[in-house]
Amino acid sequence: MHFDLQDLRLFVRVAESGSLTRAASLQHASLAAVSARIKALEAQVGMDLLVRQARGVKLTPPGDAFLHHARVMLRQLESLRSDLQEYGGGLRGHLRVHANTTAVSDILPDVLAGYLADHPRVNVDLQEKPNAEIASGVLDGRCDLGIVAGQVDPLGLQAIHFSTDRLVLAASRKHPLARRKAVSFAEVINEDMVGMHQGSTLQNFLEGEAHRLGKSLKLRIQLSSFDAMCRMIGAGVCVGVVPESTARRNQDSLRIALVRLTDAWSVRERFILVRDRASLPGYAQDLIATLERRYQNS
Repeated sequence: MHFDLQDLRLFVRVAESGSLTRAASLQHASLAAVSARIKALEAQVGMDLLVRQARGVKLTPPGDAFLHHARVMLRQLESLRSDLQEYGGGLRGHLRVHANTTAVSDILPDVLAGYLADHPRVNVDLQEKPNAEIASGVLDGRCDLGIVAGQVDPLGLQAIHFSTDRLVLAASRKHPLARRKAVSFAEVINEDMVGMHQGSTLQNFLEGEAHRLGKSLKLRIQLSSFDAMCRMIGAGVCVGVVPESTARRNQDSLRIALVRLTDAWSVRERFILVRDRASLPGYAQDLIATLERRYQNS
């Protein structure tokens, strides 16, 4: 099928406004013209996309699917236009990276600071995504490389191991759990906890583990960074599950204790996912090499 971009924009307008009349007004077109173009679009698709009602229109199930893909196509077109404008201004590379919470919050800020300084004509679009979405994003071309941790289906992609991520329980040194050398997640599930923001990869994972134990996390507060979590933990408000690297960085200044988690999932291997490393542009391969060098002993 070949779709006219104006028709896609028009359909999105109609769907979002719920009215052919309002869409016609926004498009500065006549109602008859808008109605005719939508009918022609439905004829091309071979099914009804809208249900006409006395007061507007609503999407059919195929129409809902069509709206999703129309939005994706229009976003990709806008991204293409934006990228080309940047290249015209002297940009040499645009690298799209999808990564999990730990990578976005604790790994990549320092790594990218040096990388961008060494590559002044490269831009990086970094987005936090759940592990499963990262793999699919690399596979379908929404990003150039992804960073995941733990058990993830690589979907046939190349998985480049670059480090090991260990999760620990962090507690104030005055907390009773601080005297323990190791605990299981099940033993601390009833403790007041601090967590990462809703929707973060790690938070979703921990909530899933709690659900498998038939429990819910007792979250007192959710924050946007691991360092902020450590400050709350050090104040004695609650305990939390954080990457070992973050906990060690804050261990002395915030007087927190690190307690090993005995659960097998607490040790999470980190991988860079790519479709084909050899075919990536040089600046993308440089970022992979930078990550490998930084964590070559971990």
